[in-house]
Amino acid sequence: MPETQEPLPPEFAAALAAIRRAHTRTDLVLSEIPAPGKLAPHAVALSADVAPSRHGGNSDLGTGRFILLYDPEEPEAWGGALRVVCFAQAPLETEIGVDPFLAEVAWAWLIDALDSHGARYTAASGTATKIISSGFGELAKQGDGAQIELRASWTPVDHNLTAHVEGWGELICMLAGLPPIGEGVSMLSARRTGRG
Repeated sequence: MPETQEPLPPEFAAALAAIRRAHTRTDLVLSEIPAPGKLAPHAVALSADVAPSRHGGNSDLGTGRFILLYDPEEPEAWGGALRVVCFAQAPLETEIGVDPFLAEVAWAWLIDALDSHGARYTAASGTATKIISSGFGELAKQGDGAQIELRASWTPVDHNLTAHVEGWGELICMLAGLPPIGEGVSMLSARRTGRG
């Protein structure tokens, strides 16, 4: 007899549906990826990459991951049943990478992006890391480089995860140095269901 999958908890199913309704700019490619298996009873994960072909090589690239965790036991550290964990990074010009305020600016961009999309959340925390690198030996011809990396988590106050995904997508584009969004947006296509 074939195994039947248990239905998703209504709270997680509503959040998952909201994630799949998210719209982002057309130059940000979103896709659903396998979620980590042991962080929570239910999870869904997204990957986002700035599409280089849409910028003619004139823009730095950005990438990120967005994970929604659901635990009906409401872990004390989360302050709720849902928790978003995200990651965003982008290469930078070395001069920007050495800016002493870069980490604070990256964190402010995340908060501004979430707020501008109407995301409601609590218990936000995270780290912003500046990476400066110099190549040596065979890598010397690559020259110096810099990168910003932001890791953050927060607890959504409601099931409107659409705003959270859209804010996170905006953050990736800002880190990548893309100009503010114009008309075109693309919709996340649902290819995989959340772990249940």
